[in-house]
Amino acid sequence: METTTSTPTGDQPGSQSGGRPGSPPPTPFEDVVREHGPTVLRVCRAVLGRVAPHEVDDAWSETFVAALRAYPALPVDADVRAWLVTIAHRKAIDVTRARTRRPVPLPDLPERGVHDEQPVEQSELWQAVAALPTKQRLTLAYHFVGGLAYPQVAELVGGTPAAARRAAADGMARLRRDLDPDVAPSAAPDPGLSRADHPKEGS
Repeated sequence: METTTSTPTGDQPGSQSGGRPGSPPPTPFEDVVREHGPTVLRVCRAVLGRVAPHEVDDAWSETFVAALRAYPALPVDADVRAWLVTIAHRKAIDVTRARTRRPVPLPDLPERGVHDEQPVEQSELWQAVAALPTKQRLTLAYHFVGGLAYPQVAELVGGTPAAARRAAADGMARLRRDLDPDVAPSAAPDPGLSRADHPKEGS
C-alpha cells in the first residue's frame, strides 16, 4: 500500500489543524527557494507550454510569493516540494487565464536566475514538451519534473492514477519519438525531463 506524507492543497495551510502558528519553520524560506526553485521553474515551463519566458517567470514568482505567505503555518510533516508544485499548478493556470496580469511585487526572494539549473529559453526539448497534448504535458510536468506520485498527479489533472500513468507514458514515448525518430521508444534515452528525486516505479 502506498503511503505519502501530508501535502496541503491550499496556499493557506494555517487554516488547517496541522499548522504551527507562532513557531518558526525548521528551514529558512530562502533555503526552500534555493532547493526547490529550479524544479518549480521547470514545472511552470512544462505546464505553460508555448508562452513567453516572462510568463514562466511570472508563474514562478507568484508561486513563491504565495508560498512565502503560507510557509510559517505549513504542517511539520508536509511534503514541501509537492506543496510547491501544487501552488505552481494553480499559478500557471492563473497566468494562462490572465496573460496581461500586472507584475506582483516580490518580498525579498532570491533571484531566480541564480538558482536556475536549466535556461528557460526555447530549446528542442521544451518545444517538444509544449507540442504534447495537454494531459500528457501536465502529467509529465507533475510526475517527471515535479516528482509527484500518480495519485497526486490525478488530483491535479483529474481522472484516476492509472489514467495519469498512461498519459505520462504516452507523453514520454512521444517525446522520445519526436526527439530521436530513428530510435524505437523503448530503446531511446530519457529525453532530459529531470526531477530531483524520481518517484519509485509504481508510484
